[in-house]
Amino acid sequence: MSPENPKPRGRLFLLPVPLSTDEAALDTLSPGLIRTACHLSHFLVENPKTARHFLKRMGHPQPMADLHLDTLSIQTPRESWPSFLAPLLAGQDVGLLSEAGCPAIADPGSGIVHLAHQSGIRVIPLTGPSSLLLALMASGLEGQRFAFHGYLPLEEMARVAEIQRLERESARWQQTQLVIETPYRNTSLWSALCQGLHPETRLTLARDLTGPDEWIKTTTVALWRDMTTPELQRIPTVFLWLATPAPPSQLSSRPVRNRLSSRGKGDSKLR
Repeated sequence: MSPENPKPRGRLFLLPVPLSTDEAALDTLSPGLIRTACHLSHFLVENPKTARHFLKRMGHPQPMADLHLDTLSIQTPRESWPSFLAPLLAGQDVGLLSEAGCPAIADPGSGIVHLAHQSGIRVIPLTGPSSLLLALMASGLEGQRFAFHGYLPLEEMARVAEIQRLERESARWQQTQLVIETPYRNTSLWSALCQGLHPETRLTLARDLTGPDEWIKTTTVALWRDMTTPELQRIPTVFLWLATPAPPSQLSSRPVRNRLSSRGKGDSKLR
């Protein structure tokens, strides 16, 4: 093809994946997303084995062995990322998959999306389940000012300090705070929140969203402390809280609204 008519570049499709492995969870995907995925043969995935299982469940017409799956995980060296753009630069469409939920949200895929924009590749996000937005929707907390903070520190004193800092921020701006944890540490985080937050702060648990053990509850920390510890261990859970308003004397300047920020890559079950 002549320089005047360069070969069209492929498109990078961002394909959400069900949050749950339950068969009924496929119903959370739109027919349009499934049609798009079934027309692709090249994918960027976190785990090829689980990605092939998902593509087979959704009815991808090609034999799984014929699909080209490149692995993009938190262990993938950054210097290898540009090579993932080769099919796109050659004109082939590519699908980006996470392990669960929305790709590029608390997910290593965000780096590939950044490179795609730098290379003039069209990025097309498709709608699908996001545990963060589902949890916020169902929490009854402030839905106009919110921030996602990814994981809290593991060290006990640092974690308590961060919880209390975020609570002060929540009180000052009436901003809902969202965090996640590796599922086997959920109970530990839950205990730290109940101990570190003010009794009047409203705290939400959103467990196994869209899955068979889905359970969502919002109440004050004081009431949570009087309840039996909920079953959270090894079950994907989103934690949200909203503090009571701070006195006017503590207000200074307005925050950035609807801020989604993560200090680390989130668990793939929680996107």
